[in-house]
This record gives sequence, C-alpha cells and structure tokens, in this order.
Amino acid sequence: MAKNYFYITFLLAFFFTVSVSAQDSKQLPKTQESTSIEGLSLYPNPVTNGKVYISSKNDLEKEIIVFDILGKKVLQAHLVSKELSVSELPPGVYIIKISEQNASATRKLIIR
Repeated sequence: MAKNYFYITFLLAFFFTVSVSAQDSKQLPKTQESTSIEGLSLYPNPVTNGKVYISSKNDLEKEIIVFDILGKKVLQAHLVSKELSVSELPPGVYIIKISEQNASATRKLIIR
C-alpha cells in the first residue's frame, strides 16, 4: 500500500511539473515593438503658444499622432520641419506618438 502512495505522489508531482512548464512556455501575443527615437526632444511642454517643437538626432520626416486621454485620435500630421501647430486643440492632457523611420516614441503633452 505504501508503494502505491509513492507512485501516486510521484505521478502527481510529474504532472504538476509538466503542466507548470507548459504554461511557462506559452508565448504571449506580441505587441507592436517600438524602438526609441534617438535624441528625441519635445518642447515646450506644457505648450502655451499653440506650437510645439519636435526634434531628434537624425531630424528625419516624422509622423505625428495626438490622442486625447480617452484614446481618441485628435490630430495627425507629417512633419518635415520641427514645428507642430496644436492651436486648434483645447487645453488639456494628450498623448503624442512620434514615428521616425522604424522607430517610435510616445510622450505626454500638456496644452494650456
């Protein structure tokens, strides 16, 4: 009888180990990988004059998307220069997504 308990305990331990390692090996769905933009600068923040300046080390063309705090897209633009006009946006807190070549970054943007 003691021999049966040993085998049952061994089998339970084996199945528990296999099920735990199987759960660990599952891959989570990949989110879109983003690499940071080298030398990214966003100023002034908070914005008071309706213009924000965005620069980076490479100063390439950038795609800009601005979201409100609920995640709704409120502005989209392509920048060749450093200046982005946000004068049509009401005062508040926004999330700005900046994409340059294969890199992207998000920042909080405050408009007063």
